[in-house]
Amino acid sequence: MNPKPQERASREDLDHGPDFDDLPGGAKAALEAVLMVLDEPATEEELAAGVGLATDTVRSLLAELQREYNGYTVKAPEMEDASHAGIGSSPRGFELRNIAGGWRIYSRTEFADIVGKYVLEGQTARLTQAALETLAVIAYRQPVSRARVSAIRGVNVDSVVRTLAQRGLIEDAGTDPESGAILYRTTSYFLERMGISSVGDLPQLSPHLPGLDGIAEFYDAGTM
Repeated sequence: MNPKPQERASREDLDHGPDFDDLPGGAKAALEAVLMVLDEPATEEELAAGVGLATDTVRSLLAELQREYNGYTVKAPEMEDASHAGIGSSPRGFELRNIAGGWRIYSRTEFADIVGKYVLEGQTARLTQAALETLAVIAYRQPVSRARVSAIRGVNVDSVVRTLAQRGLIEDAGTDPESGAILYRTTSYFLERMGISSVGDLPQLSPHLPGLDGIAEFYDAGTM
């Protein structure tokens, strides 16, 4: 009898997946690394495809990570039968949740007040150099997608864009009609902080960057 499609996919994952033995922490750590960068919950199948593991393996590793984050401990007589994940550990400030069929790491609800206070107070903190550079690109190229900003800066800007949005400096400006990517623009709060009435009052860059008069045309010629 021929195996079902899901069974065939699982076998292929096992046969052709990456060699996790060369990575610190192995397959579980690789899965954890992916979970740490998720913007929205991912299904077990999506995680399996992304990491290169069988779905059953991912399901088992998710259970281990969940118990580990919860400070899972066992009594001595149960040691031999228990998973090594989380034995003797303490609960983390975050947890792994399965919501509506998708998995994602969240801060624990018990720390909501602390996290909320940090986020609000963090809005008055100084921006990092990376955040300033990203904000400058968005200000001069708006509306612009994260992919375009990443291409201009040469680095991934996902986390920086989230920080700028949390601080109220940029906002969603709709989607690109061709790619469907979310576009970003600066906010009225940005204008207030800059002390200007509109983005048209931003200083012109060309006088300060000799030889870059055609920079706009250069970026517009890209495929992003």
